[in-house]
Amino acid sequence: MTAQSQVLPPLVPENAPFSPEQRSWLNGFFAGLLSMDGGVQSLSREAATALLGSPLPGEQAAPEAEEDDGAPWHDASMAIDERMQLAEGRPLKRRMFAAMAQQDCGQCGYLCESYSQALAAGEETKLNLCVPGGKETQRMLKKLAVELDGGASAAPAVDAPAPVAALVNEPGRSRESPVEATFLSKRRLNGDGSDKETNHIEIDLTECGLTYEPGDSFGLFASNAPELCAAVAARLDASLDEQVTHAGETHALSAWLSEKVALGAAPDALFELLAVYVDDADDKTKLARLSEGEDPDGDLATLDVLAALEKFPEAKPPVAEVLGALEPMQPRLYSISSALSADPGKVSLTVDCVRYRVADRTRLGLASTYLSDRVEPGSKLKVYVQKAHGFALPKDGAVPIIMVGPGTGIAPFRSFLRERRAMSATGGAWLFFGHQREATDFFYRDEITELQQAGALTKLSLAWSRDGAQKIYVQDRMREAGAELWSWLERGAHFYVCGDAKRMAADVEKALADIVAEHGGKGAEAKAYLAELKKAGRYQADVY
Repeated sequence: MTAQSQVLPPLVPENAPFSPEQRSWLNGFFAGLLSMDGGVQSLSREAATALLGSPLPGEQAAPEAEEDDGAPWHDASMAIDERMQLAEGRPLKRRMFAAMAQQDCGQCGYLCESYSQALAAGEETKLNLCVPGGKETQRMLKKLAVELDGGASAAPAVDAPAPVAALVNEPGRSRESPVEATFLSKRRLNGDGSDKETNHIEIDLTECGLTYEPGDSFGLFASNAPELCAAVAARLDASLDEQVTHAGETHALSAWLSEKVALGAAPDALFELLAVYVDDADDKTKLARLSEGEDPDGDLATLDVLAALEKFPEAKPPVAEVLGALEPMQPRLYSISSALSADPGKVSLTVDCVRYRVADRTRLGLASTYLSDRVEPGSKLKVYVQKAHGFALPKDGAVPIIMVGPGTGIAPFRSFLRERRAMSATGGAWLFFGHQREATDFFYRDEITELQQAGALTKLSLAWSRDGAQKIYVQDRMREAGAELWSWLERGAHFYVCGDAKRMAADVEKALADIVAEHGGKGAEAKAYLAELKKAGRYQADVY
């Protein structure tokens, strides 16, 4: 061991999955190989093995990785029942993969595949991290996790190790390590008379120093609306000022309800808890069915936490027990709509404000109304940047790009175009954008005109669904321009789609397949052609 390594603190933490002999050997090896300036704070067994190029002392060589099964369920538009059917008979980690939302959004801190692998290997125990998958994913993971408890799980994944850089918990680069940024402003993008409320949000990054690339997403932690917190506290016969101890922490109930627990869709655990505190046999049966995902009264989809508490008013569980039955607050991710090359020190988001009525109460989208209603210029936000996974501009600015982004799906493409303009990219750029009405819902109209005049945007196709007797969508405009779109693909264009996964993205892919079949002469081979585009990184989706 060198003199330098003797004065350095251990690089491999005590809780790392190594024997004392392995940990001692690794500390000596890495102390001689790496300086502390490299930022390596912790290493997994797989990462260490990858750096060494051979097994650790006392380790057996890892078996060969399993043959790739193609993950045919990895399609965000596919229903969970269909995904699970495709994964039937596969190892546990693959069935857990099929249970995920298939969006690779990163909100869980993983990708869909790596989250499922971590669960199956026992490296991750939280089953509720898949925000877009919601309760159906949680229920399926809970069902599959029984195999882990029963010892019937598949062997841990033996896939390529994560790079060491990914193991460093750098501030502002994950949900586990948010930093503070300053809210600057909001500007409504819709005109008077629009049925929608969409805001352009700007946030200052100069103090926290966060950077990002076009295609990345921006994560933020919001707080629940004060009126909702007050209503939940009142239903629990509790004061918002009351100090409540839960999970080893003591805070005012207002802090718990505002910042620490989710008050959206009622979790199964809350139904289970309420069942303990009701005497009526019918209510007990009903709550048991609700906790299993059944819908005895046809209102399960509308039961948020407050509605669930109000539905069973006789149940009076202690406040701390209610907190224990609720899900922790999860961050929200938004596609970044700015580019540092054009907007230094700032990030912008394009956010639909979610408000809707259920019975006599207005329900509020958590982060969208937080940004619209509950923060003022100068407010501090807890934020992080989520690195894009397979959604980025081609490195060569001469490569053409085709972008399909209706509604708020335009966000990353505004980023792309601002970046391409700043970098003087010479490749063509074609944008398909659509919404309800041109007069009120043409987001960034003036900017788009400027981008066209500057040559950064070379072709624009617009679709308005409420301006005529016939509804026109972006996929309709694609089909109308099928021959030219095919010629762009033949010239090497990268194709991008951003927006709704269940309907729009699926319709766009079908339209593109039809175009490839007709104008490319591919016929039945059109789907295989699209699969090759995806494999080559020329078909990229950011869907939600």
